[in-house]
Amino acid sequence: MLGAGVFAAIGPAAAAAGAGLLIALGVAAVVAYCNAIASAQLAARYPESGGTYVYGRRRLGPIWGFLAGWGFVVGKTASCAAMALTFGAYAWPAHSTMLAVAAVVALTAVNYLGITKTARLTRVLLALTLLALAAVVTAALGGGQVDPANLAGATQAGALGILQAAALLFFAFAGYARIATLGEEVRDPARTIPRAIPIALGIVVAVYALVGAAALAAAGPDALAAAVAPLTAATQTGSLSWLTPAVRIGGAVASAGVLLSLMAGVGRTTLAMAREHELPRLLAAVHPRYQVPHRAEILLGAIVVATVLVADVRGAIGFSSFTILTYYGIANAAAFTLPGRQRRWLRPLAAVGVTGCALLALTLPTVTVLAGVAVLAAGLLGRTVLIRRQPATPPDAGPDGQPRVGAT
Repeated sequence: MLGAGVFAAIGPAAAAAGAGLLIALGVAAVVAYCNAIASAQLAARYPESGGTYVYGRRRLGPIWGFLAGWGFVVGKTASCAAMALTFGAYAWPAHSTMLAVAAVVALTAVNYLGITKTARLTRVLLALTLLALAAVVTAALGGGQVDPANLAGATQAGALGILQAAALLFFAFAGYARIATLGEEVRDPARTIPRAIPIALGIVVAVYALVGAAALAAAGPDALAAAVAPLTAATQTGSLSWLTPAVRIGGAVASAGVLLSLMAGVGRTTLAMAREHELPRLLAAVHPRYQVPHRAEILLGAIVVATVLVADVRGAIGFSSFTILTYYGIANAAAFTLPGRQRRWLRPLAAVGVTGCALLALTLPTVTVLAGVAVLAAGLLGRTVLIRRQPATPPDAGPDGQPRVGAT
């Protein structure tokens, strides 16, 4: 979560809500908390790769599971493009697209080889990110450029602007799904996942609030909205502007780390959907040596590169927010159906989560909503075609369509 939102989403949120982005942050945090609770309940019950794709299928039916999985795949593919562009914007603004493409190609190769972020590497990346954010807060608050007037008028954008900003900032919180998506690879998932998700979310909300307030006070909403790398706008005009290179390095490192984990999560969900014949079966292939869904990883890398070449960060964030809000709406609905002993928290949280996801999704720009609906509908149409073209499975066939051992 740290990296996706702090370094990228604050700019679009400031454009939508102005100083009201701090209120929007609180709204996004409430919806994200409901989603986190739903994800924790479901992940403890179904510790399998695939996240809400699996939960939706098990609790609501195949079509809802497909919508969740398809929404995750296309939304997180857009997130990959946003993170790659953010990497380029912070690392070398003059050649951001070129660097974004290079990052996608390099990390596709890393994922193909089965090299993921270890716990040790994750700690290193997090430490560098936190150091960069500390530099932002220090330069913003200690550089002599703080203007309390920048925090005034928090409600000028109105309820619609604040809700739209909350939908864009929601993009920043979606990282906790990675724990659930990689459920098969977590030790003691029934205990670990329900603890890890809320704790991680709470830490991130606190960091976002501090950084957002400092950036607003130093640069103001207009400067944040206009900047390609918004956190540098809060550091480069004061007396501590020499800290700006540290912020750029931190933004690049954080974005690369998020991009790596995003690509791993999308690859696993694609694998799960292909196993169920809801995406082309060839994407279910697992490399015999590296034990990764290598075809899915290569296809993902190619699509992200194409997206990077034609999209911008703000468009990618908006589209990703719509589809991921759909994904979490289904997660909340699935959690609502859990029976008594499996329901670790109250059902009203799931109801608030469904309502919040729908409200935020529909407040995004009309073009974004229409594009999201069209892509989800296209996915359903493609699923129908694939299912109709699948040969009937013989009664004695196994899950791969081959006869079971001993079948006559």
